Order: sequence, then structure tokens, then C-alpha cells
Amino acid sequence: MAHHAGEACIDPDHHVHGAKAFVHAVEHACRERGLRLTPIRARVLGLIAEAGKPLKAYDLLDRIARDRSAGEGVGAAAPPTVYRALDFLLANGFIHKLESVNAFVACHHPSTAQHSVPFLICDRCHSAVELEDAEVVAALEARARALGFVPQAQTLEVHGLCSNCHRLATPRRP
Repeated sequence: MAHHAGEACIDPDHHVHGAKAFVHAVEHACRERGLRLTPIRARVLGLIAEAGKPLKAYDLLDRIARDRSAGEGVGAAAPPTVYRALDFLLANGFIHKLESVNAFVACHHPSTAQHSVPFLICDRCHSAVELEDAEVVAALEARARALGFVPQAQTLEVHGLCSNCHRLATPRRP
């Protein structure tokens, strides 16, 4: 998933950990909502969940092509097919798009319909942490309403260094 084990996992009982468990949770959510998780959608979802960092669409295409050449996977996937799978996964809240890096990450709570969450993105290792904080989202929405602003989409991304990269970048004192 899009976080390092033990980092910023605010509510471990609420999140799904592990790519296979995540895909199974999404399959269950799809059944409950009357949606169809096709093999290509499931493969794209699994690749995003396995990546451990934001994944770009063309990285997905490369990985699917490698799977196919190794005799695994779901067969050929042209760019429009992968983009349709991404659109489905985004529209149903199973993944998030990080606009600043034009990449995708798995959603930590796939049973919840589409929702807004802030992300912390490390500029060194490219990890992304979904920061589930209802107060931050509510404050942003309330301020927008107070200004008469009607949001159509919301992506809040904070760039910096994760704790691991910060620790590595900070010189140790003798």
C-alpha cells in the first residue's frame, strides 16, 4: 500500500494492509455495491497496492506487459484499457490520484465511498501517506462554504520528507 509499515497508520483496525487483502476487500465492496471488478481492474488495483508508492499509468502498463511476457497476468492492456480501469477505481473510491505527481495510490479504506483525504508525499522516496483526518477535511469544506466557494474536486497534498528520509538527511551529531 502507499505507506511504510508502522508509519502514519492512524487507525490500524480501519485500514486494509497487504495487496492481496486489499484486492479482496475491494472485491467485497464491489459485490456489496453491485459493481463488477473485472480481471484488468483487479490487476491494476493489485499493482497499485503492491507498489508501496504512487504509481503512474505508464508504469502500470509496463508492469502489465512484463507480466504478460512472463506468461502471467490478464493479457494485453492498451493505454485506454488501463485508463478505463483507473477511472473505475477512482470513481468508486478504491484509489486516489495524486495530482502533483500524476500518480495513483490505493485507498486505505475501500469500503467507504469516494471521499477527500489529505496526503503527505515524500519528495525523496516518493512514499505517500493517506492522512485520515476528518477535522482537516471539515475545516477546509467549512471555509470554502463560508467564502461561497463550491468545490468540484479536492486534492490536498503536502510535500516534504517522511520520517525515514528526514532521519537519513539529518546529520548525526558526534
